Amino acid sequence: MNSEGDWFTLFTMSEQRERILAEACDLFLRDGTDGFSMRKLARAVGVTAPALYKYYESKERLLHEVMAQGYERFAQYLYRGLMGGTPLKRLELASQGYLDFALENPRLYEFIYGAPEAAGMTDLPEDVEALGCAIGQFWHDRVRECMDAGLLRVGDPERVSVTMWAHAHGLLILFWRGRLMEGSGVMSEEQFRVFFQESGMRLLEGVGTPAVLDAIRIRSPERASEAAAV
Repeated sequence: MNSEGDWFTLFTMSEQRERILAEACDLFLRDGTDGFSMRKLARAVGVTAPALYKYYESKERLLHEVMAQGYERFAQYLYRGLMGGTPLKRLELASQGYLDFALENPRLYEFIYGAPEAAGMTDLPEDVEALGCAIGQFWHDRVRECMDAGLLRVGDPERVSVTMWAHAHGLLILFWRGRLMEGSGVMSEEQFRVFFQESGMRLLEGVGTPAVLDAIRIRSPERASEAAAV
């Protein structure tokens, strides 16, 4: 097998897509919009640019595919939250899925939240836009059902969910930039996971009702005592 067509047959379609999109993601994040090209990507993958164009009609469509892959994988982590038996448990499991996705797929996470504007992708294809909207709606629904259950103070679910996301996103950025310390050194990932959960509980105490504080008290008397002392 020595033709480019033969090269692609060495991998399953899924493997081909994973490899190309992973290389595209890394190349874009490393070199930016101006430095990204199909020729550079082809060199990284091991084929020529014309071979890539057989699968992706343009650089823009390829980047849209990376975005779609990121959303799809993100959703798989988040939707674990649906296994929870109560609104609060679903919110907690979804939050854990968010953290797991970010720490296990940092390049995709960075691409999702940084690439669209950097690449001038102001108008995403409808299918890609729908994937992103579904993730946002999932969070709104988790917050809304906690409000309906009397666990969170009644308000605009979208604004509250954005506030919670901004808190989580900010912590991740600080961690990745080495700005969070534990003892005399930078936090390890294990330490950050504990800190992330504790910080999320503090936020929940701020937007929650006495009912959610009762749930926290049952699960963690120490955290409830801290909340009562504030």
